[in-house]
Amino acid sequence: MDISESVRIDRWLWAARFFKTRSLAKTAIDGGKVHLDGQRTKPAKEIHIGQTLTIRRGQLLQVVEVKALSEQRGSAPVAQALYQETPASIEEREILRSRKRMENAGLIVVQQRPDKKDRRALAKLKNLDSLQ
Repeated sequence: MDISESVRIDRWLWAARFFKTRSLAKTAIDGGKVHLDGQRTKPAKEIHIGQTLTIRRGQLLQVVEVKALSEQRGSAPVAQALYQETPASIEEREILRSRKRMENAGLIVVQQRPDKKDRRALAKLKNLDSLQ
C-alpha cells in the first residue's frame, strides 16, 4: 500500500479489485456507475481516506468507505483492507442474493396484490384442495 494522501479514483477502484482493468473502471465512472460522496465524478478525481463511494455493477449496488489508499493491485486480502462496506449495503446485497436464490428455485415474490383473475385462480386451487 502506498502512503500517499490521495489517489486517482480509477486507479483505486482497480487496486481494490472492483474492476479487472483500469479501463473498465474508467468506463464505469464515465457511465455514471460510480459516485463519490453522492456526486458523479471523473476518472482523474483524487480520493482521500474517509470518503464514501457508491459503486453499481449490474444489479449490485455497493456503498463503501475508503479506509486506505493504494495505486498498486495486490492480493484479495490486501484489496479488501482498502475499504469497508456499510452495514446497509451488506444487508441489501444479502436480500438481493436470497431473492435471486428463491427465483432460481421457482418461487417468484409478487410485488403487488393479486388482480381479479389471480384471486379466482387461487380460489379455484383452494376448492380443489378442500374436495380431496
